[in-house]
Amino acid sequence: MANFGGPTMLKRTLGLQEDRYSQYIGPTTDFEPSLIDLSPFDPQDESLLSRGTLRKVSDGHTFLMLPDYSTPGHEHVIEDADAIENIVAPHGPALLELYFRIIHPNFPILQKTVFFEKYNRSYREFSPPILAAVYILAINWWDHSEELAGLPRPDLRELERLARVTLADAMYRPKLSTVQAGLLLSQRPEGDQWAPTAQLVAIGQELGLHLDCTNWKIPLWERGLRKRLAWALYMQDKWGSLVHGRPSHIFASNWAVQPLTPSDFPDVEFDESDSEESAEYEKGRLLFTQMISLSKILAEVLDTFYTLQAMATVTAAGSQGTQLVLQLAKPVQLQLKDWFAALPSCLRMDSSSSSSQRSNKLSSTGYLHLAYFATEITLHRRIIRSLAPSGQGDVKPSLDPYVLHICRSAAKTRLISAMDFVNRLTSSHLRAFWYFASKTNFALIGTFGSLLWATAPGREEAEWYRRRLAEYRWTLGVSCKGGNGEGGNGRLTEFAMGMLDTSTGLLKALPEKPALSRVGSEAENLSNGNRRQGNPAEGYGYGSYGGSSSGGFGIGGPRGRESSVGDTEDTGLAIRSGLASPSTSVSSSGGSAAGYENYMVPSNGYSAPGADDGYR
Repeated sequence: MANFGGPTMLKRTLGLQEDRYSQYIGPTTDFEPSLIDLSPFDPQDESLLSRGTLRKVSDGHTFLMLPDYSTPGHEHVIEDADAIENIVAPHGPALLELYFRIIHPNFPILQKTVFFEKYNRSYREFSPPILAAVYILAINWWDHSEELAGLPRPDLRELERLARVTLADAMYRPKLSTVQAGLLLSQRPEGDQWAPTAQLVAIGQELGLHLDCTNWKIPLWERGLRKRLAWALYMQDKWGSLVHGRPSHIFASNWAVQPLTPSDFPDVEFDESDSEESAEYEKGRLLFTQMISLSKILAEVLDTFYTLQAMATVTAAGSQGTQLVLQLAKPVQLQLKDWFAALPSCLRMDSSSSSSQRSNKLSSTGYLHLAYFATEITLHRRIIRSLAPSGQGDVKPSLDPYVLHICRSAAKTRLISAMDFVNRLTSSHLRAFWYFASKTNFALIGTFGSLLWATAPGREEAEWYRRRLAEYRWTLGVSCKGGNGEGGNGRLTEFAMGMLDTSTGLLKALPEKPALSRVGSEAENLSNGNRRQGNPAEGYGYGSYGGSSSGGFGIGGPRGRESSVGDTEDTGLAIRSGLASPSTSVSSSGGSAAGYENYMVPSNGYSAPGADDGYR
């Protein structure tokens, strides 16, 4: 491409050359970095060696450029691209329009201008797996195109088979498009697996995506693309680590990628005279960058509480384990509070709901807020486990009843908030693009409720959680219907329903709990005195910056009004559908939650939008 006649954005690219691929030369390989500088480099910063061509992109970073033709499967590239295009023909352009209208603004890991430059010349310029991945995702919104709706859909199963086969071949000659294809295929409802994520991280390191490319001698657009792609890979690793319960592959000590800036999105993606389209793209970029910020907090939660070493440390602390967990939780909780408080107004659910309803546009904001709840739940799961190591409500004998009370109350607040959020999702949210982890994040809400049920000190509180989980399952069923037909999103909540049934099925083996929980009553009697005396729990962030009984989100209704999932004032899909919910008022908790509003951790304001957004 460096010698391509005429104007092209692919000249001097490092990671998207048509006939060569790059390998980053690390500091410990058989290439000695000190000797590389002795090699004669031409004006294109390249030096031909017997093993390949050295490409120097900065004073400290050099790549080895190798020919594609020597890799397995290269002889089938044109044949595979033809097979993929023939499956969707003549609808390829219409599918690209769908992809760049619905998916790309909210997950901008392609370079739109470069993509269309290549496509307008020939689809054969693409690596087959990226072409297949774009088509596969776009087909999920087939009925969203006036041109395609009503026509028979392409053979999705054959497309997916070709994508898998060609992606395996492309890994022998990895390029940026290889990582792009792997990430896009992971966004399918059934596409996420842990092993391919590990492969993608390894390929990203081969391509130098973990490095700071700010001053590299490559096109400006490629620097921005590399940064966006690197952070997308980071998110895939961290959220994959959460949903699969596996150790992360990316560590801060080997991650030099700089934060994204507006200049890292250089595409002219919209008609600048169209203010509405411009606002949608800007909203998508903010959504992507805010998800990155949240993923960094999730990474801290996983590193602080869920590594083998971290869990062993809490176990070794014995009776002081809960205090240790609370100590570690406070700074993370503050980060979550600050993250939510700083959300741009266009990304808040009340804003996105009203704008989507007015314009009938899809809104992907839901996946960001669901990820926020999943992060909070992951933090609170660790706290609740530390209270009752047996998992069946047998709290540590040395545990202060007041600490138990406020920790469980804070967890209960998060659960109610998360369930109410799901209940308020509209069809504009449910039919939009959802990030791959969303399927499990929906399920984690039910898993968290099951944990609180299992660890409830008394029968009344356990029964309250049982009823709440039944309501949540009903809500998931309604959402499943609202998400069907677009993006396969009905399967997101369908998976959560199945996981909830599994969790509640396991709870049938729980020993019978006492009829009345003395722990909750004692905590309520002690609460005021302990607050005056500076109970240690205050210092861990539980009660020190929470909401009040008249403010915040936690109990379901505006300004603290107690409401149920089926409240008639709710504006979500569940109510507009006309279906009746087996609702139960929050106040039916058997007294175990009385007063918990005063000890809430930072709330999120979904039910109480306003200047304070639920934070007080």
